[in-house]
Amino acid sequence: MTESADGLTIGDLAERTGVPAPTLRSWEARYGFPRPRRMAAGHRRYSQHDVTLVEEILRQRAAGLSLAAAIAQAGAGDPAADPSVFAVLRRQHPGLQPQVLRKGALLALTRAIEDEYCARAEHAMLFASFQEQRYFRQSERRFNDLARTAETVTVFADFPAAAGGDGEPRQVPVPAGAPLRREWVLVCETRDYPVCLAGWEFPGQDGTSEADRRFEALWTLDPRPVRDAARTCARLAESFSPGLNLLSQLPAEPAPPVSPDLQRATGLLTRMAAYLDRYRD
Repeated sequence: MTESADGLTIGDLAERTGVPAPTLRSWEARYGFPRPRRMAAGHRRYSQHDVTLVEEILRQRAAGLSLAAAIAQAGAGDPAADPSVFAVLRRQHPGLQPQVLRKGALLALTRAIEDEYCARAEHAMLFASFQEQRYFRQSERRFNDLARTAETVTVFADFPAAAGGDGEPRQVPVPAGAPLRREWVLVCETRDYPVCLAGWEFPGQDGTSEADRRFEALWTLDPRPVRDAARTCARLAESFSPGLNLLSQLPAEPAPPVSPDLQRATGLLTRMAAYLDRYRD
């Protein structure tokens, strides 16, 4: 069997590795592996590299490792492992619409998401990236409040060391040079209110005022990209702060598809956000 220009289907991957397609879907939902490329219509596509990784996991399992340990070990040596939440969303969900927003507009969207989460009192896994710890300190009281009802709250920044947990936001230090140091991320992984907002900061903005710093951003209420964003955040947190156990806390069942009405509403609100930012003056 030859690989098509679009890649392998999940049936192709199952045939080449001997792992049934339902099992591969279960692995993806629970452990974030294998990581398919999503076509515009939402279909999964895999590569020969995924075949190699699945075969390596089967060898590790035969040697006595648990499935979780075998997947983690295969992923640790995988140069394709994603270091960027924004890049994961762009690649796996090309239907999402990126837009250029200034920090003021991005902060307003973030605050709205946080306030709606508090109003709903959802029991969720929350992830947020602040780039620098001084920005987290400005929002620390808000995130302490969010942590009171959340299942877990994990925040990323250039912290000097890991801290928090046990009812407080878990602070994860991001090493210098990591793509996440340039990203603005808020992910709320929960059944009834899944939402994520992700953006990366344009380079060369020295001298620009804080409110006018520009980001290429996207946001969505679709449970599937939200799950992918949460899975990427969990994996990065475990990589930056060994000993954390976040991937296993994500829901085991696959994320449901977004409804057509919600998809249309998301598109409208995305357009509204762009106009509000453009005409803020």
